[in-house]
Amino acid sequence: MSQLHLRIFDGTRQPFPLPAQFLITITDGYKKTQIKDFYPQNDILFDLPFFDNFGDQYTVLVWTKGYKQGGYFPVILSPAQPRTLDIMLIPQSPRFNFADASWPVVKAAYPFLASDVDDATAQQRYGDLMDDTPAALACFLNLTEAMSQISFAPTTPLDYIKQLIWTGTQAPAQDRFFAWCDVGIIPLIQAATTNHKFAVENDPGLLHPGATRSWKQIQFGEANVQLTFHENDKAVINGVNCCILEPDMDYYADPLAHALLEVLPNELTHMLTDPTMVYQLRWIAGQTARIPQFAPLYTIV
Repeated sequence: MSQLHLRIFDGTRQPFPLPAQFLITITDGYKKTQIKDFYPQNDILFDLPFFDNFGDQYTVLVWTKGYKQGGYFPVILSPAQPRTLDIMLIPQSPRFNFADASWPVVKAAYPFLASDVDDATAQQRYGDLMDDTPAALACFLNLTEAMSQISFAPTTPLDYIKQLIWTGTQAPAQDRFFAWCDVGIIPLIQAATTNHKFAVENDPGLLHPGATRSWKQIQFGEANVQLTFHENDKAVINGVNCCILEPDMDYYADPLAHALLEVLPNELTHMLTDPTMVYQLRWIAGQTARIPQFAPLYTIV
């Protein structure tokens, strides 16, 4: 037998508050349902069959009333040691809590937010973003937190961003932002493809008009960062040669799944990537990979 240690959390990144009833469904690699029942605990140990083949690639789904379903695949089990899986559930009607994203905190973490104007103007601009388009702020905080976890030893992509673009069609949105970025980051991303941290995205202009080159992180099954460059847009900022960087995060790593399950539905419904879903997927992916917790400067309640 194999053991699965399942822990359930909410959008505050804390153990899901009890009392609650969780519908837990666990399916093995043969598509046979091994578990489907309600449980009152948020921390549970399951004994599950060991097949010593693809049957050990389990799918785990968790649901409770008033919340969206959360889950993960593949959860590969082995009798050698218990496997811990952390699942986050977020409300059906989620709200953003930006209590930890005050202007002094955000300005210190991301100085490029205020690098082009005086502090009072920058603070007002940031406050307007929080009040008028909170989903865009959540997206920005998702992306910057995820980018802070990408290491170019000793730098991260954030060290190369010089100015955020605030106006026009490149203003912060709920699925991406645009910024002036030191072109020196590009060779570092190219080098990262050799150690399988990033992969080239061909024909980036198809989904990112005006883009010249693009790379997507391939570390996780879901919610990877994509860094797209518009090298024909040029500027010199404080003596540094810059081009426009367009970061975003896709739900799915697989290109076909991304096109069929994310891009095409979004085109048909005119909906953008949901930052709450990105938050949930990336947190689960990070916990599964056992990297430092994905903890942007907001929570979901």
